[in-house]
Amino acid sequence: MSSRKIIHTSKAPAPIGPYNQAVMAGNTLFISGQIPMDPNSGELISGDIKAETKQCMENLKAILLKASMGFGQVVKASIFVKDMNQFASINEVYGSYFDPATAPARETVEVANLPKFVNVEISMIAVR
Repeated sequence: MSSRKIIHTSKAPAPIGPYNQAVMAGNTLFISGQIPMDPNSGELISGDIKAETKQCMENLKAILLKASMGFGQVVKASIFVKDMNQFASINEVYGSYFDPATAPARETVEVANLPKFVNVEISMIAVR
């Protein structure tokens, strides 16, 4: 069985339930879904889907950095949105964090609701 390590950083929001920000299992990092919450103030970013997406990505970046990784090591991403009509704006911000030639696999799913009733949540898997 591979080693398992909990990854936690104060530079991303603390979990709001019985889970961890991320778990490193062997060389694979599983990052829990990140919502647009400012880790410093605890406030939700809302009203601008681009700003909301950027906060999600910055939270993910902080967790990747804590695990000594970066977006170049992300192999899979999952995006959950409340309104697929906002996909183009979400995709624009999300895409700015990746080189298109090496971007990870991904799905985007429209859902009825998300934690704290946010508009977007993103999770990732990265490999060393």
